Amino acid sequence: MKNVALIFAGGVGRRMNTVGRPKQFLELSGKPIIIYTLELFDNHPDIDGIVVVCVREWIGYLEKMLRKFEITKVVEIVPGGESGQASIYNGICAARRHFADDSAVLVHDGVRPLIVAQTISDNIEAVARHGNCITCVPATETFVIRTSDSDLSIPDRDRSLVARAPQSFRLGELYQAHCRANAEGRSDFIDSCSMMTHYGHRMHTIIGPMENIKITTPTDFFIFRAMVEVHENQQIFGF
Repeated sequence: MKNVALIFAGGVGRRMNTVGRPKQFLELSGKPIIIYTLELFDNHPDIDGIVVVCVREWIGYLEKMLRKFEITKVVEIVPGGESGQASIYNGICAARRHFADDSAVLVHDGVRPLIVAQTISDNIEAVARHGNCITCVPATETFVIRTSDSDLSIPDRDRSLVARAPQSFRLGELYQAHCRANAEGRSDFIDSCSMMTHYGHRMHTIIGPMENIKITTPTDFFIFRAMVEVHENQQIFGF
């Protein structure tokens, strides 16, 4: 079984309030966020290839960054679609040009650079054993679900998880789900696990690191910067 990472970097990051460049290309210590993310998959021994879905106007810049930082496993870069769901579909189609349908595909956000190699390994193992995997973290606050205008439901926090990424599947099964959604005119699935659950797949989970955040707001970027500084200090000073 081959393992392909599908890195989604097709958004423009309006909530970051950045001017001139999408959030995935914001730099820390001279390196774009997307490169921090790609390095994790590029360096993992069990990842056989990477497909990147990128903002069309920034594909050329990304290609330059791949050469500069010696990212070698990217097999194709494709432009994003009109929605996140359409962008993932573009990436799946590209992945199928290079990998068989029984391959594991790890769908991951380009602006989620703080995962660790063990999380990637756990996803690959879960797909091999169960056919899919959602990377989660335990809920640390109480969820309140509005069931109607006047009624609320509060699930047990001890049993609640927060879905993050990667979300991983058999490539062919994820492609089939997208084809079904397209045929039905559905374009409102918030993520891959929501789509797969809707079409009857039983999802399996693994627990990933709490710091596996998605950089969506300026506050997230400051957390990312602090985490990188901690890792650098550990390498230099051993603590």
